[in-house]
Amino acid sequence: MINKPVVIGMAGAGRATELHMIALRRFSGIPLRYKRIIARRIEQVEAAKELYGFEYASLDFNDLLNDPEIDVIDICTPPYVHAEMIEKALAAGKHVICEKPLSGYFGEKNDITPIGLNVSKQVMYEKLLKSIENLKSIIVASDRKFMYAENFVYAPAVLKAAEIISKKKSKILYSKGEESLKGSSSPVAGEWNKTGGGTFLRTGAHPLSAILWLKEQEAKALGEEITVKSVLADMGRVTVNLSEYDHRHIAARPNDVEDCGTVILTFSDESRALIIATDTLLGGSKNYIELYCNDAAIKCNLTMSDLMSTYFLDEERLDDVYISEMLPSKTGWNNPFLADEIIRGYTDEMQDFMEAIYYDREPKSGFKLAYDTIKIIYAAYMSAELGRKIEF
Repeated sequence: MINKPVVIGMAGAGRATELHMIALRRFSGIPLRYKRIIARRIEQVEAAKELYGFEYASLDFNDLLNDPEIDVIDICTPPYVHAEMIEKALAAGKHVICEKPLSGYFGEKNDITPIGLNVSKQVMYEKLLKSIENLKSIIVASDRKFMYAENFVYAPAVLKAAEIISKKKSKILYSKGEESLKGSSSPVAGEWNKTGGGTFLRTGAHPLSAILWLKEQEAKALGEEITVKSVLADMGRVTVNLSEYDHRHIAARPNDVEDCGTVILTFSDESRALIIATDTLLGGSKNYIELYCNDAAIKCNLTMSDLMSTYFLDEERLDDVYISEMLPSKTGWNNPFLADEIIRGYTDEMQDFMEAIYYDREPKSGFKLAYDTIKIIYAAYMSAELGRKIEF
């Protein structure tokens, strides 16, 4: 246990930073100090400094590394800089929180562009494995904590499902998870060299990680080891076939990434999991996990929930009222997101991470989950390209 506030350095000032900071303000019991925030644009980082109450703002990641007071660096940057930042932060003696995904393949000097259409996914998979094995060795050799910011693991419904599975010693025979929406607000979401993949990486990673984690809780309760045995995937770019008029409601603009993905996992106990991710869903975002067990059926509905329903004929004076993520219109019937940062797990996630640092214990979501998730995603990309199942 440390007898001082946990001092936080933040890398990034976008949507992930917003979610993490709102979550940090939702809990109490551990003293926190927001020391420094860095980002790429001065106007963005200065606004974030004032909004979240950081003491200093700058454009240089080294300012976080060189500050001896900072205990933990929260990496909320685009994925293509994650690995480099993780390595530097650990070398500087900082604990690390890393937004998903852990890493990816973002192109090399002689690659033909766009890389998502021209570089073999098998090559990407093999090079990714080398990269994350290197990260693994660095993390294992470090005495610092690595915390993987996968909020689905901390969603109250998923935590309750884990409790039920563990207490009943249930066997998960079939599971299904989905995150779908109408695309991304990020201007680089359609570029493989910035994101490392498309919708399955951006959104499918959430239900995938949650199901991997739940299978791990099942294995612990049963005193067994359950691993992923194979991956079979289908990926596609469907919205590129739309005319500009037909595309008007869809935000997805995939240059060389997929906008729909379906993946089937086979585990070593012969159970199956189906993961769905698309950028073709209108009306908000859809997030759920379903578990079909030998003695139970469990549905974890993160969004769209029915805690509240609204009906509006117009949007007058609703400009500053948040209804739902990626919702194009507030008129008609909608199901607002209530306490979104709690229901989708961000609050319990950040509390777990701060407690892990303060009380010197391991977090629920660590490097193994980050490693397994990105490895399976890239195996899925390879499966879709080769048109066959990938065996581990």
